[in-house]
This record gives sequence, C-alpha cells and structure tokens, in this order.
Amino acid sequence: MRDSVVCFTSFTFSYLTRALIMVRTLRQAHPTWKIWALITDKPPPGTDFSSQLAEFDNVLSADQLEIPRFDAWLFKHDVVEASTAVKGEMLRHLLRAGAEVVVYLDPDIAVFHSLDSTIAKLSDASILLTPHQVEPNTIEGSIRDNELTSLKYGVFNLGFLAVKNDETGSSFAEWWAKQLHFACYDEPQNGLFTDQKWCDLVPGLFDRVLVERDPGCNVASWNLSQRHLHVSSNGGILVNDSPLKFYHFTKIDREGDLMTEKYSGDNVEVMEVWKWYKRALEHTGVSNVPKGYWHYGNFSNGVKIPKSVRELFRYSVSLYEYFEDPFRADGDSFFRWLERERADLLSNSIVGGFEAI
Repeated sequence: MRDSVVCFTSFTFSYLTRALIMVRTLRQAHPTWKIWALITDKPPPGTDFSSQLAEFDNVLSADQLEIPRFDAWLFKHDVVEASTAVKGEMLRHLLRAGAEVVVYLDPDIAVFHSLDSTIAKLSDASILLTPHQVEPNTIEGSIRDNELTSLKYGVFNLGFLAVKNDETGSSFAEWWAKQLHFACYDEPQNGLFTDQKWCDLVPGLFDRVLVERDPGCNVASWNLSQRHLHVSSNGGILVNDSPLKFYHFTKIDREGDLMTEKYSGDNVEVMEVWKWYKRALEHTGVSNVPKGYWHYGNFSNGVKIPKSVRELFRYSVSLYEYFEDPFRADGDSFFRWLERERADLLSNSIVGGFEAI
C-alpha cells in the first residue's frame, strides 16, 4: 500500500513557497509517492513558475475539475474558502482515477519522518482523521485556546486526511465533495468552517473511520500545550517519545507566532523548528508573487472584490443564476449591477487588491 499512495495539496500562488517546502520534505520521506498540486489560481502576469511546479508529479488547475458553472460558483468564496472547497472534488477525482490511497496535506505542512506507520492503519480503516487535540487540557486558559476553539472550528484538522479507495472511502469522497460544493464557507456563527466542520460528522456517518492519535502527527500551535518536542540521541525529533511525522506551520508571522511562543515555554526545540521553517521560506527561490495576490480576488477591471459582495452573490439565487461570469466588469455584468443597485458595497474597494513584495 505504501508504494501506491497519491498525495495532493491545494494552494494559490501566494502559498507556492509553502507548497514547495511541503513537496520537498515529503519527497525525502516518500520518494515513490505521486504528488499532485491543485491550484485555485492563475499565475501573475509575466511570471513563469514552470520549474517550481515541475517538482510535483502532476499539476491541476481547479477549473479543470468537474465543477458546474465554475466561475459563478467560485465567486461565492474568498481565497481560503475556495482553496478548501475544491478538496472534496479533487479527492473524488483521484479515487475515480484509480488511486489506491489518497492523502491530503496542507501546503504549510513539512514532513520530518516516514508516514508509513500512519498509512498502514488503512489496512483496517477507510478514513484517517487527525484531531486537533489527543489529550485533554486542564488549565482554563488552555481549554479556552484549544478545546473551545475546536468546538467552534472543528474537532479534526483537515490539514491532513487519508482515504482508501474502497466502498466506504469512495462514499465519503462523494459525500464530502457535495457538501463542500453546497457550503464551504468561513461562517462559524452558522456552524461552518470551510471544509473542516463537515468532518465532525464523519465518525457518525461512515464506518471504518480511524482517529489517528499519534502525537507525532499534525503538531501545531493548537496542541503544543500537550506535546513536548525533543531531539533524540540519533538526531531525530521526537514528540512525546514518538517520531515527529509532520508539523503544521499554520498562520506563520501572524497568530501562529503568538500561540507558538505562548505554548512552547522552555521547550526550545519548538522554536528551533519554527525558525527553521521561516528560514526555509526565505530560501525557496520564489519572490515575484505580489503580496496578497489571488487571480480571483478582483473584478476584471482590477477592483478588489469585498467579502460583502461575495456574500451577497452567495445567498442571492437570482444573481447566481443570472450572471455566468460575475468577475466581468463590462457590459451586462454583475459589477455594473452593483454600481446601480449596491454601490455602497463597492465604496471601499480599491484597484489592485495586492502589493508587490
């Protein structure tokens, strides 16, 4: 089984540096795995990333998936929502193509050790999920930061997922793809958090679901309160005496820094791993992506699309059905309709929603 694994990650070009670290570290641990890049984006004008993308075995643009009325559907999502909304359809695509096992890894993950022991558990399971926490916290502040956050955003972290191509795995992929097509939004007030909250239902809806409790999997700021990193005598990194399989460097240079510093304490190895990742980002060789760039972040005239406009389109059946390409700004377009009917939503928009690095 371990030599017949297909792995994919989903990202935009603003995350290309992270995706390259993921593929390079994964390639060292699993040179026989086939690794796919799923990109919900188009490259910035005048750029050529062919050499970087060549590090993946296959590259697929999200608009090549079988998603009906792709432009209108995509318009309803911001960049994070869009990058996660396509994951179910990609999983279904790879299973239908004959992959025996499909693994998903977020682009901001780095692999430090073989995942064979984890993937081997699919011999007795069809779906592998990793929870945010595998040990209960006892201090009120940690409970607020971790357990309460999991209750709001999802018990399982969907930066990792492994699915076997059997009846249960295929049924899950079909179900997940449909749910993400229906609603993959960052709306915790409505019980949604992109692709993640849906999977709280998985152990109740499907058989052969295994919760991977290995502390060496999906180490991140949300579980550092209960995971201690140290270096073994042979130089390997251990987490609570289990090899560090993969670390999730979520929200680097933002909340991730604050939470990592808060919970690393005197565990200096955590900060060394965090600093290693920041250095790796600086040396990936990708520097010509404008900061905050996303092809689908603007109308065709360059005006940035506010979240409020996406939400209006998201919940208006008549607008969604009428405008095939809501990104257009000319002629009988959604943009012209907004200027006439809801100019207030465009009042704070700017031309060019990104800046050069």
